[in-house]
Amino acid sequence: MEIMGEITKRILILGNLGYVGPELTKLLRKKYPDYHLTGYDCGFFSKFYTTDLFAPDNLLDVQLYGDVRNTEKLDLSQYDTIIALAAISNDPIGNKFESVTVDVNCNSLVAIAKRAKVQKVKSFVFASSCSVYGFAEEGDRTETSEVNPLTAYAKSKVKAEEELKGIATNDFNVTCLRFATACGMSDRLRLDLVLNDFVACALANNHIEILSDGKPWRPLINVKDMGLAIDWAIHRKNQVACIVVNAGSNDWNYQVKELAQAVKEIFPTITISINENAAPDKRSYRVNFDEFKRIAPNHQPQYDLKRTIVELKEGLEKINFNDKNFRNSNLIRLNVINELLIKNILDQNLFVIKSN
Repeated sequence: MEIMGEITKRILILGNLGYVGPELTKLLRKKYPDYHLTGYDCGFFSKFYTTDLFAPDNLLDVQLYGDVRNTEKLDLSQYDTIIALAAISNDPIGNKFESVTVDVNCNSLVAIAKRAKVQKVKSFVFASSCSVYGFAEEGDRTETSEVNPLTAYAKSKVKAEEELKGIATNDFNVTCLRFATACGMSDRLRLDLVLNDFVACALANNHIEILSDGKPWRPLINVKDMGLAIDWAIHRKNQVACIVVNAGSNDWNYQVKELAQAVKEIFPTITISINENAAPDKRSYRVNFDEFKRIAPNHQPQYDLKRTIVELKEGLEKINFNDKNFRNSNLIRLNVINELLIKNILDQNLFVIKSN
């Protein structure tokens, strides 16, 4: 069977029950209705829907539950492509659980990739991050720029990229997508991302509190456009064994204070405060996405900043969002992890305690 010139694929999505997974699942199911899609996730965040519609997980053919650190019984030979979204997903969690972050974001995924290669899987798509550039005062970072990872999260991504490069071959293609900072509405929304936080602040509090001095640079990408980039990676024709590419758009490099001002254009009555006395945020970098535009011209980001803000506003209004203390809510990933620890559902290495 063929779809749009492509042989029908069997795809395994690791970490599909997070922020990116639901949007990727919807995109793949819509474009490729006959593809066989399997999700594999520990399920920490699975119940935190931010939609009143049909759950996107139901679009999968199979949903498996498990930790990516324990996949020995998972038969990889039945898949053509593995998409690695699974991760300790942000700096606050990574800083608190450094060794776990390296184990989940790097060691476990590289081990899976090595097994996948032996079991004749054709391609491995790794969700990396532009955070690998860390701090860069001069010039936009390209794929050939020196990396400068400042956090456990960023360091784990650099290490994983290096190890994945070493196992890539013409028969086992690896694509490392260095994504810009994610944003936008999702069926499992996170509010611990800068633009999402600002829109939630505007809606619930009529005020945006910038915790930094507002000067750091960030490249951003809408979560739906992340799905487009992954779609390209799954089907890329370039037979280079390993590609590491910045995934985003040159138009989406902003200072944090500019993001707040863009939100104010949609919420004109809000006020903005900036912490002028904050210690300088060392994570500041602009990124060049020319290479991604060259090699993936038909999978370029479709969302701009204004459309993304409006979509977030409408999505939050649809679920009647009005939580003034949302930074203490379960829409912040670290809060969920902490609650699971307090309730003895997880141990200190973030493994599920089996006695529960």
